[in-house]
Amino acid sequence: MGSRPELQVDDEVGLLKAIRQLDSSRAADTIRIFDNGDYLSAYGGDATFIAQAQYKTTSVLKQLGRNPGMPYVTMTVTVFRTFLRDAIFRLNKRVEILESSGRNQWKVVKRASPGNLQDIEDDLGGHIESAPIILAVKVSARANEARNVGVCFADASVRELGVTEFVDNDIYSNFESLIIQLGVKECLIQADASRKDPEIQKIRAIADNCGCAIAERQGGDFSDRDIDQDLNRLLRGEKTIATLPQSDLKLAMGSAAALIRYLGVMSDPTNFGEYRLYQHDLSQYMKLDSSALKALNLMPGPKDGSKTMNLYGLLNHCKTPIGSRLLAQWLKQPLMSLEEIERRQQLVEAFVNDTELRQTLQEEHLRSIPDLYRLAKKFQRKKATLQDVVNAYQVAVRLPGFVGTFEGVMDEAYKGILDIEYNDKLRSYCDSFSGLLEMVETTIDLDALDNHEYIIKSEYDDGLRIIRKKLDKLRYNIEQEHRRAGDDLNLDIEKKLILENHRVHGWCMRLTRNEANAIRGKKKYMDIAIQKNGQYFTTVDLAEMNREFQSLSESYNRTQTGLANEVIGVASSYAPVIEKLAGVVAHLDVIVSFAHVSLHAPTAYVRPKMHPRGTGNTILKEARHPCMEMQDDISFITNDVSLVRGESEFLIITGPNMGGKSTYIRQIGVIALMAQIGCFVPCSEAELSLYDCILARVGASDSQLKGVSTFMAEMLETANILKTATRESLVIIDELGRGTSTYDGFGLAWAISEHIIKEIGASSMFATHFHELTALSETYPQVQNLHVVAHIGGSDGEDAAMGGPGAGSAGRRREVTLLYKVVPGISDQSFGIHVAEIVRFPAKVVAMAKRKADELEDFSGNNSSGRGRDAQGGDSSATDADVEAGKAMLKEILVTWKEQVEKEGLNEEEQVQRMRDLVKANDSLRANPFFKTIEAL
Repeated sequence: MGSRPELQVDDEVGLLKAIRQLDSSRAADTIRIFDNGDYLSAYGGDATFIAQAQYKTTSVLKQLGRNPGMPYVTMTVTVFRTFLRDAIFRLNKRVEILESSGRNQWKVVKRASPGNLQDIEDDLGGHIESAPIILAVKVSARANEARNVGVCFADASVRELGVTEFVDNDIYSNFESLIIQLGVKECLIQADASRKDPEIQKIRAIADNCGCAIAERQGGDFSDRDIDQDLNRLLRGEKTIATLPQSDLKLAMGSAAALIRYLGVMSDPTNFGEYRLYQHDLSQYMKLDSSALKALNLMPGPKDGSKTMNLYGLLNHCKTPIGSRLLAQWLKQPLMSLEEIERRQQLVEAFVNDTELRQTLQEEHLRSIPDLYRLAKKFQRKKATLQDVVNAYQVAVRLPGFVGTFEGVMDEAYKGILDIEYNDKLRSYCDSFSGLLEMVETTIDLDALDNHEYIIKSEYDDGLRIIRKKLDKLRYNIEQEHRRAGDDLNLDIEKKLILENHRVHGWCMRLTRNEANAIRGKKKYMDIAIQKNGQYFTTVDLAEMNREFQSLSESYNRTQTGLANEVIGVASSYAPVIEKLAGVVAHLDVIVSFAHVSLHAPTAYVRPKMHPRGTGNTILKEARHPCMEMQDDISFITNDVSLVRGESEFLIITGPNMGGKSTYIRQIGVIALMAQIGCFVPCSEAELSLYDCILARVGASDSQLKGVSTFMAEMLETANILKTATRESLVIIDELGRGTSTYDGFGLAWAISEHIIKEIGASSMFATHFHELTALSETYPQVQNLHVVAHIGGSDGEDAAMGGPGAGSAGRRREVTLLYKVVPGISDQSFGIHVAEIVRFPAKVVAMAKRKADELEDFSGNNSSGRGRDAQGGDSSATDADVEAGKAMLKEILVTWKEQVEKEGLNEEEQVQRMRDLVKANDSLRANPFFKTIEAL
């Protein structure tokens, strides 16, 4: 972390007292950091938290005062910014930054939280991966009635307020879908003083489960008493809020009041007349629950080893920050409009087929576009500088290049849609920016950009012209001094003796480390500093010229300030155009990224055929998991998928552990989602029905730290499926019922499956080790049994492919090769013991496991009838009479075999052969159904 700054305090007692007084007004989950100018500090519990989170040790803590004192920690600006990103984005904390307002007087100057980054955007340095959406929610619920939910959300970076109201069920599944659709980072809820209001607790649990920071606000903040007045001042346009349909959403208006108060929007006059209000339609996007978000690996997780382990990382070949943020939004908002999906697909196809167009946009144009939303916001908030004006100018200068590239498209099949979606809009923005280009070229010294100077042209003002002449002369004299030093020291002034305008020391010279001895002992050269890149020094004349240069530069800046403010003011009027341009460029960036990924996958993706909602089937040929196939040393085995109404809409997948069941069902969900965001999909052919939601129950997602057991979490996820799914939904269930007894688990799995089949009719995939579930296909024709294939080699050299019953014996050593191929039929074995062998369980443990498994299998077979016996690998056609007859014949053969072995003194190999001969000679035994069961093991 480097050396830490020293705390400089004149009055420790006074500072301690001030900090303790401030602590009395501290909000929960808020970290307070004190800005001391060159460094920052934190005290008490905040200091301990920072020491552990940032420095990973408490040894950095020091003590302020005595009896009792208080721990403190100091940070450089660099360390503070690293901690700030971690605290906001990973730890979901709120941060307040205080500055001194007098002796031991401090005031809060910046507030930040996961959903409110306005004050700290500069400190984050543009490292904002997704839009900071913050949401306030107000619920009206009566006993045994549906819940009415009113929501207001904001992305303060683009000055938008969204509102919506909807009816929800008792587990708030619509609210959960909304949080995921919007990518909410922070959720405001009404404070529950008693902590007993079940509705508020449910809302809190859902927000927490979706990774939102939670802020409690007093009930009074949700009052809509002044909301009309506030919105009339904030919104663009002439219309009053009373004339807008959103004003009728009373719960949403209450949420809007709380959100506006929390963000402090009304205290910043630059917000007035700048906000847009719109109504969000929950049904225009596919719904996703939090389990589906994890099951499909949509967004980066803490344990992802590479960026391609999640869908966002895989698809994100965007060249702009605004494109990356839009991609994150699209992934959580798969479309329900067939027209819009096909529109995106056609655009992707255009870039897939035109390699030159795609590469030119990626490498020459998109790469050079900055964060346009952030740029527009700096102009809106009157925080822009001349550098921001130049950045806007450089974007405007590049637009004709975009237009020219699109003009070069020759394929008439795509030219029309590319013009409508991009080129026509870009051409109009070129025209809109003509005034900005002319102003900047007239007023700003573009040649000075080479020296990273952002200044007004000297010819623009007489005072500036005089000062510029003096500065130019000084610059010439400074360069002459540099040449003289080079001649005196006999050093190359291009490579070894460098002239620099240092941000701290001003004009000075630098020697490389290898040449640092050249000035040792020479009094005319004065050391300034030794840094990693060499030795900084000056001369008497250079130091004097530097002082004069800095003084003149300050005078130039003072003189140009008024002119610069005028230029910035004019440039600010282009903020709405910059925002519109940002939307077009972001859309273009994501579509081009989709095309890039589709072509550069190990096997190219294809454009899927989409069926209107409620019609058609999902049929995928040679489907692959897009993330899995990108992992190193993996040769992915493709599989076909068929979800056909009335024939195979409920798939039960059985098979060995680690055989690929989970990958198979998850890849179907990923492909469905990719298709509905408009991307191509990893198949050789694909047709899909539109799904209104993807719901998942996967893995043993323990939430024990939150007091929820594995089984309870399982049941909560499943309850959400049963209450949310429709006939047009896609349901993914990867194991169910493992967290309780076998009988309870199987009973629940059967009942849940039957309910989905009979009552809901959703397209579903159920991967399970309850092999008895496969009996559902005998009752319901829409159920299809699939299994993953394993190849089993016996110890005697015999091989079998595991398909249905009788694929091997648990009693002899088997080599199991997983083939990851999914085929029709039933698997009756899970090979859990085989997995234990792979991870090198002690041999005794494995042997005992095999013996116990055999005992349980025999017990199950002798105490079950019909299907139960068959599920263990036996033949369901064996009657009790067959079993008795078979046992009698076996006993007779064993007695004969024993007599012959003892009489003839046969060795082990001869004993085995004699047993085979006796069995072969007994036709009645070999025809017995019970014996066939044993023979197959």
